[in-house]
Amino acid sequence: MKPMPPAAAGKQIAPYGSWQSPISADMIAAGTVRVHEVRLDGEDVYWLEGRPTEGGRSALVRRSSDGRVDDVLPARCNVRSRVHEYGGASYLPHQGTIYFTHFADNRVYMSSPGEDPRPLTPEGASRYADFLVDERFDRLICVREEHGNPGQEAANTLVGIDLKNGGEGAVLASGHDFYASAALAPDGHALAWLTWDHPNMPFDGTDLWLADLADDASLDEPRHIAGGPSESVFQPSWSPDGTLYFVSDRTGWWNIYRLESGRTVPVTALEEDLGWPQWNFGMASYAFRSADTVLAVATTPSANRLLSIDVPSGQVTEIHTSYTSISWPRARSRYLACIGSSPTSATVVALLELNTGREAVVRRSSGIELSHDSISRPEAIEFPAHGGRRAHAFFYPPTNTDFEGPANELPPLIVHSHGGPTGAVTDSLSLATQYWTSRGFALVDVNYGGSTGYGREYRERLKGQWGIVDVDDCVAAGEYLARRGRVDGKRMAIAGGSAGGYTTLGALAFRDAFAAGASHFGLADLETFVRDTHKFESHYLESLVGPFPERADLYHDRSPIHFADQITCPVILFQGLEDRVVPPSQAEVMVQALRARGIPVAYLPFEGEGHGFRQAANIRRTLEAELYFYSRVFGFTPADRIEPVPIENLP
Repeated sequence: MKPMPPAAAGKQIAPYGSWQSPISADMIAAGTVRVHEVRLDGEDVYWLEGRPTEGGRSALVRRSSDGRVDDVLPARCNVRSRVHEYGGASYLPHQGTIYFTHFADNRVYMSSPGEDPRPLTPEGASRYADFLVDERFDRLICVREEHGNPGQEAANTLVGIDLKNGGEGAVLASGHDFYASAALAPDGHALAWLTWDHPNMPFDGTDLWLADLADDASLDEPRHIAGGPSESVFQPSWSPDGTLYFVSDRTGWWNIYRLESGRTVPVTALEEDLGWPQWNFGMASYAFRSADTVLAVATTPSANRLLSIDVPSGQVTEIHTSYTSISWPRARSRYLACIGSSPTSATVVALLELNTGREAVVRRSSGIELSHDSISRPEAIEFPAHGGRRAHAFFYPPTNTDFEGPANELPPLIVHSHGGPTGAVTDSLSLATQYWTSRGFALVDVNYGGSTGYGREYRERLKGQWGIVDVDDCVAAGEYLARRGRVDGKRMAIAGGSAGGYTTLGALAFRDAFAAGASHFGLADLETFVRDTHKFESHYLESLVGPFPERADLYHDRSPIHFADQITCPVILFQGLEDRVVPPSQAEVMVQALRARGIPVAYLPFEGEGHGFRQAANIRRTLEAELYFYSRVFGFTPADRIEPVPIENLP
């Protein structure tokens, strides 16, 4: 063995994984909030904060025009919708009054300045989301999802709730499986909205409808404007001069269009995505600075770009900001409010002054300050995948200002598989990622075939191929880095949550590339999922796998639960016991199968958690338990003092 060279000045040599990190699990769990759903009301900026230290409560926060930042609602209010289970668009500020859904009872509440919130909808099994105020008829237009009929699928409709008398809401539109994104013309005389039907998801195919509002408040002769089974329409919005805009992927890329004299006219024609998959209500990729200027977020393989589009000329100009990931853009003539982040900045609520280019941080998601030289910077990589394809990922090398690894050792690798599966990862600073890299792990965040941001063709690689393409691309990412001498090919783990957990379990069952796996509320049995999941995703697998039950063989052959005997490495599973998307039975059956075969397995169930963990204690425990698990499998001693995790069958 070659002698080890001296460590870099001021650095200690220590095995990868054992480095003392400035980022603790406590800091991530208690010191980080999730900021999202930015909205404007006059000069006031609103957003939601998911707070782990408050039991995962979603709090509504406002920055007033005088710069003061305050919680808007009492601490008992949890602003969160359960429509589609994933929710979104759970509140609306309008001239100082707040309309919101309270998670505990799914009712819609109204909170006027100086008054206690009062319910608008009655107790019952209905859920609500995606609000807009119709001043002409003094009502709240929104999506209603009715539950409570045993053996029947939930019913989704577009309704109007009387703001004076409340009630369940009068139905405006029905007959389709799903409704979203109602948008009212500035003069209040026309309404646009989206629908889609099984088996489509909204990023597969949606329909855009437009109707005049009759004098009796009904929709007068709705007409189809755009979309179809193979065209995804996103975010219908009205410009200040009353022109209807929307995003469509009819060219293979999500671009912006407008309705002009009854015809749809392209506003942009870029080979970049100016839209996102609608997993949540209220998502936005563009906003109006004026009737003639649109501000839009475009996704490239390495980062987001903020664009200013002059509609009359078609000229597109990039607005340079310090943020490489931008979402929830909301505009006024002078400024843009948004969620922003970068490789060195955790997520913030930001204000961009459009005339001067100055940026102001309204709220940080984390108070943790890291020196720039202690942050692992992502490298956008493109690598060869199965079948001559190319796939994409962000690679994070191990980075610590005080430690480096031995010269004769390569770092272990965590291959991270994102959820969705039609989602994507960005280059944003993630403290959870830095938790690993600062301890001496390398991590690769894979945007496997099926991910958003690379056009419809790339997104549709997963059609009929879920459990194959995603697994192949995750394996290929690890093998690519190992071949290049960046990581230890014998110490590679794969980890992911939800759909990423399914990819994790599939990679362990059907490939022989990984030495460990961590599944966070991941699918194990596709047939059980398709029979037992919620309405929104109840037909999703028809496009990802095949028709059911006609191709039940595919569901069997791609379910890791049936091939647990092919898993030969240790596995740890994390599961929320209140999960309605992936029921706990999925993890429990997998654990039983691994236990019976003598495979090392650890299982951590969490009471009071659903699909994704929100409580600080559980977030902390999950991070530390996964680190402890890897330490036992890969043979290093963590610098952290961690409560041991029982790992069955581990020698």
